[in-house]
Amino acid sequence: MSLKSQEAKIQPVIRCESVYKIFGENASQLIREAAGKIDVEKFKSEGCIFGVNSASFEVHKGEMLVVMGLSGSGKSTLLRCISRLTDTTAGKIFIDGEDLLAMKPKELIEIRRNKMGMVFQSFALLPHKTVLENIAFPLQVKGISTKDSIERASAMIELVSLDGRENYYPRQLSGGQQQRVGIARSLAVEPDIWFLDEPFSALDPLIRREMQDEFLRLQGMLHKTILFVTHDFDEALRLADRIAIMKDGVIEQIDTPANIVLNPATEYVAKFTNNVPREKVLRCLDVMEKAPKGAKFSKVNVSNKAIIETVAEQVLGQSLPVPVLDEKDKVIGVLNRKTILHVLFGKNEAA
Repeated sequence: MSLKSQEAKIQPVIRCESVYKIFGENASQLIREAAGKIDVEKFKSEGCIFGVNSASFEVHKGEMLVVMGLSGSGKSTLLRCISRLTDTTAGKIFIDGEDLLAMKPKELIEIRRNKMGMVFQSFALLPHKTVLENIAFPLQVKGISTKDSIERASAMIELVSLDGRENYYPRQLSGGQQQRVGIARSLAVEPDIWFLDEPFSALDPLIRREMQDEFLRLQGMLHKTILFVTHDFDEALRLADRIAIMKDGVIEQIDTPANIVLNPATEYVAKFTNNVPREKVLRCLDVMEKAPKGAKFSKVNVSNKAIIETVAEQVLGQSLPVPVLDEKDKVIGVLNRKTILHVLFGKNEAA
């Protein structure tokens, strides 16, 4: 494989380099005067507000990055910058290696139509169109024939389990069903990148949980590259491959759910993790120990991806170390009672 091919293989789908979004009447003038070196305190003293403050990160193919924070933290502003629904003040954004901020309007329309899917808190369904027509609509806008767009929309209806409701109007659907239509509509154009801005926050807790289950099911099938915005830490923990926690426009920490719970980088992040039941978040892979050579193992084994809560009783019932297996059923570590007690009750009780 050539060097160029190798670089293409590991190239992130989304790459942000020192992205800023600064609000204020004199923000543009200050940017010009700064010559690329932004003094945050000076800008603030001039009355500027930082929606996004020097955000740098990558999102790789098939990864779900959940951006979370409280209201006003900058999470939705960041998503809107990356989708170019909002103009970025400074920095660079690349989509599959292409400079998003250098694109002309026609190129931007093309990349939105063919690479990006978007779902927002507001369902924004067309009230005079049926479920089938709502889902087919973006395909028809792209110039796809009515026959082909209806066929594709029908497949999306089956994918999100709305069979039998093709001819319903939005007013005849529950909130969860309306959100499924929104999801199906965004998937109909077969986007490589999926932007979701608090898509479930308007739903009641039970329907919200069901939609999270549905979302995880779809992602397990489709493996989209996803930027998902939420203010709900439990939702972030449940859905994310990695979480970016924002405060005042700054990404305080970006890491796996397990590392954020075990090793919060700042006091602010620690506040989010204080009351998280670790056994509901950590996987066997996160806490297992190295398998000692020549040791005897329990006949019981667990998957490396299993959540501790689901295997705790099994492990606590064994006197011998429990082997942890990878996807190929190879032993990659062990769990023992002391480890489980540490996860459940903390260091002092596990001693």
